[in-house]
Amino acid sequence: MNEQALREDVANQIFQKREAVQNLPALMGFDGFVDEIVRLVDKKQNRDQYTFIPTISAFAERLSRAAGKSANVEMRVDTIKLGGNGPIMANAMLQFGLRVTYIGNLGYPDLHPVFRDFASRARVYSIAEPGHTDALEFSDGKIMLGKYQALDEIDYARIVQSVGTDEFSRLWNESRFYALVNWTMIQHMTDIWRELLQKHCQPAPEKTLFFDLADPEKRTADDIREALDTLSRFARFYHVILGMNEKESMEIAEVLGISAGPADLDGLQRRAADIRQHLNIQTVVIHPVKLAVAASENATAGVHGSYIEHPTISTGGGDHFNAGFCLGMLLGLDLTGALFTGVGTSGYYVRTALSPDLQQLAEFIRTWSLPAPREQ
Repeated sequence: MNEQALREDVANQIFQKREAVQNLPALMGFDGFVDEIVRLVDKKQNRDQYTFIPTISAFAERLSRAAGKSANVEMRVDTIKLGGNGPIMANAMLQFGLRVTYIGNLGYPDLHPVFRDFASRARVYSIAEPGHTDALEFSDGKIMLGKYQALDEIDYARIVQSVGTDEFSRLWNESRFYALVNWTMIQHMTDIWRELLQKHCQPAPEKTLFFDLADPEKRTADDIREALDTLSRFARFYHVILGMNEKESMEIAEVLGISAGPADLDGLQRRAADIRQHLNIQTVVIHPVKLAVAASENATAGVHGSYIEHPTISTGGGDHFNAGFCLGMLLGLDLTGALFTGVGTSGYYVRTALSPDLQQLAEFIRTWSLPAPREQ
């Protein structure tokens, strides 16, 4: 089939198989952030007229000119919203119809106001105060400036204490989908994984477990190897998916001693296949900005996405891709179909700053254009 026919088929399958994920129990965690989406002022004519620094490279040039001197950069806040790899991905899964339980830093002892709507639709257990991120948006990417000390409080004991030992065991056992994300910022995450392996995992190959290390550059190579070795042990029990963007895939390949190769569609498929084989897990997916690839035990696949040069928002685009790809896998689509649900979910989100429901997702994948607003 050509691409249009493939997308039509994926859209039809989303509609036909939608009941497979309705109320499917999911357990996700463990981070939580308040995100301020920020643009940096370039020139300001008056109170209401200004232009923004367009690209990361232009911002870098401005900072370079300030070396040895000083600089003042004005930040304009577009939006304040819930953030963190876990909450953003979980929010997207809620829109698909999954029954989500979320454990993370959402405010303590009271929920932060930014999470109240999320908490009204999901079952949530908050561990501590959220982190805070200033997400600097540019046309060619984003820079995340964060205050992350609150994440140091996340460990297995705190999780179980917040949820209750018996209740956590029940939630783990009943869930069909798990997402354990943001390893990089959660210092104790590898230890949490070990506790889960020792105390909660039983063979259930029909269940899916998704991992996202989330920009591991700041962690040592030894830490990354230890994390990869630990997450690979979950493949004895569940269908394990490791997701990463292009930069993360290069860092992981380097740690594993794998040649990164070219960053085109074929080269990235080989990279995904090599990482999957090295870790001996079921699925690896890599999602650059303009395309996405995946490798399983028996196949590789790659698709081009619905790239837009000037997105409404880019912060959270990767988390939406992860949600969409996992949706495709839960629906039983093949790798190509799951990649289309991934790039479709991300494409819809970066255009609208909203998470699509299944009907909106299917329509967007079919046409690569937004559906007309629905009458109220």
